[in-house]
Amino acid sequence: MGETDRRHRNEYAEPTKTFFFLGASNNALTALFAINVIFFLVIMTLQVGFYVGNHTEEYFYTNILQWFQLPASFAKLIHKPWTFFTYMFTETGSAIMRGVSNMIWLWAFGYILQQKAGNEKIIPIYIYGGLAGALFFIGAHYTIPPLANQREVAGIFGANAAVMAVAAATTMMVPNHNFFTQIRGGIPIWVLLGVYILIDFAGVASAGSAIVLSHIGGAIAGVLFTVFLRHGFDGSIWMNKLYQNMAHIFDPKASNVTLPKDKIFYNNGKIVPFSKEANITQKKLDEILDKINETGFESLTKEQKIFLQNASKDENI
Repeated sequence: MGETDRRHRNEYAEPTKTFFFLGASNNALTALFAINVIFFLVIMTLQVGFYVGNHTEEYFYTNILQWFQLPASFAKLIHKPWTFFTYMFTETGSAIMRGVSNMIWLWAFGYILQQKAGNEKIIPIYIYGGLAGALFFIGAHYTIPPLANQREVAGIFGANAAVMAVAAATTMMVPNHNFFTQIRGGIPIWVLLGVYILIDFAGVASAGSAIVLSHIGGAIAGVLFTVFLRHGFDGSIWMNKLYQNMAHIFDPKASNVTLPKDKIFYNNGKIVPFSKEANITQKKLDEILDKINETGFESLTKEQKIFLQNASKDENI
């Protein structure tokens, strides 16, 4: 793209509203970060309250944490199915360093993922990783004999598997990305991934094979998401549509669901698709740049990419 294209894209990238102090209100990474922080603050407040009341840590785990962490036993899981999701956002005060580490890695990889793939991929990948980690954790307690004896008392919580999925997916999507490029060309992203994996596994090595397998499950989920995406299947679409539908149900001012811009142009008979017009206009260019800012360059249609290429050569735009 030409210099003018980049200037207009930057104009659309500027947020109009802020969410706390971390970024735009429609920033999925910011939202994911905030959800984790809120969960941590709520649970830590409850934990401190129990300690002030002279209750033991075991008492807190038995009466509070069990409603958030994922049990290894199906018999317990059917009574607490929501823990499939809550466990991946749960962290306690006693594991605060692990929680901080997870958020740092989430931000490092998630920022790149969101810049390269748009705003609608990171949360689905995070959830897929968490769900895969849950299945691997439960499966380990039903398939590995030494773990079967611990099934009724074992549980897991933490964002590790979900963050591992984000890290793996990001590395798969942009394997040539470098950090700190001013230092001899930079540090490849796969090196950062290797460091993260070593730190993560070193931290859970003593926790048992089921925990390690859950993190591996998260990484596999991130890899599979990227592989399917390259073959034309976007696993984030249905999840984003579900969220939009739920948001409209609870929003009294919501009317019809807003379609993506490319759907509007190709389904509305009153508006001619970009590829049908020879003239390059600022309005059409702005709409494409807006779409890139929201969902990433790869979401553009073939006609839109051609239009953008032609616009970059037009000195009048």
